[in-house]
Amino acid sequence: MSKVRTLEARHQPAPQLDTPTDLSAEAVRNVSKALNGLLADAFALYVKTKNFHWHVSGPHFRDYHLMLDEQAEQIFANTDAIAERVRKIGGTTLRSVGDIARHQSIKDNDAAFVAPNDMLRELIADNKAVAHAMRKARDIADGHGDAATAGLLENFLDATERRTWFLFEASRAPDASGH
Repeated sequence: MSKVRTLEARHQPAPQLDTPTDLSAEAVRNVSKALNGLLADAFALYVKTKNFHWHVSGPHFRDYHLMLDEQAEQIFANTDAIAERVRKIGGTTLRSVGDIARHQSIKDNDAAFVAPNDMLRELIADNKAVAHAMRKARDIADGHGDAATAGLLENFLDATERRTWFLFEASRAPDASGH
């Protein structure tokens, strides 16, 4: 019995892209959907983080500017691995900016000015939302016996929590002694 399967018309890849897998069609659909949501959010969070990197101002400019640039690079670095995981299991992934917009849950911020601490708080909330979505996606992968996707997400989850921690610490108001 062949392990190559055909997905429903809406999700069916072109014959040249129908990657063989031992995962069920349902697993490919569910895991791909969760990963594509994460991928869209990664792109949205990347752009928002770069936006704040470009537009941060104030007394902590250098520290925030550098931290946000570093975080944006980390977020962008995950995109290829997520998209390639979708393809490895036989799914198809995002194809355009419009496709990203249709799948993202992270809200854009088009404000002309955002105070630096508001930037950090917004990014904390967004990274926490991404961490939550990663846990849900990991559980979906685990439920289908997809250990490779679950393992990939474990590493990305740790990095997301690290970003949240750094943003939180940077956003804290100094105490009465000025520290």
